[in-house]
Amino acid sequence: MSLNQIERAQGLRVRSTQDLWAGVFMILFAAVALIMAWHLPMGTLRQIGAGMLPKSIATICGGLGVVLALSSLRYHGEKLTPWSWRAIIHVLGGTILFALVIRGFDIGPIHVPSLGLVVAGPLVVLFSGLAASDRNLKELAIFAIVMTVGCALLFKYALGLPIPLAPWLLGI
Repeated sequence: MSLNQIERAQGLRVRSTQDLWAGVFMILFAAVALIMAWHLPMGTLRQIGAGMLPKSIATICGGLGVVLALSSLRYHGEKLTPWSWRAIIHVLGGTILFALVIRGFDIGPIHVPSLGLVVAGPLVVLFSGLAASDRNLKELAIFAIVMTVGCALLFKYALGLPIPLAPWLLGI
């Protein structure tokens, strides 16, 4: 009996739980995005409406989720592993830390001034990088500096967005 005949005899069964749940998550994400963008007008290809991009991306994401979920029935892959709480805390915490530090915040008597992208950029990269178990602090510091310079050049100068770079030092 060949390998193909054995696989056919086993029928439809999940061979990659990680792919299955990733596909289900993408389908759910697309459904929520479509529901949230439902009231936005699509427009036409000549006159694109506000709903064209979110609905198109949600449809593509949902379609890829279906393909991924169906491929989990055919191809062997990874089993679903437990969540890494350290990674979740560091990545979400880094995002919150970036939002608080770049523009500054007041919580009761606590006042943190706007520190800008020069401080917030490396801080978020270093904090989020702690989520990885195989991290190298030297490489992480170099990556933080390169990303901060790249983001400053892209967002502040190339795109002209009003992002504070270093208001505490340069006033920009």
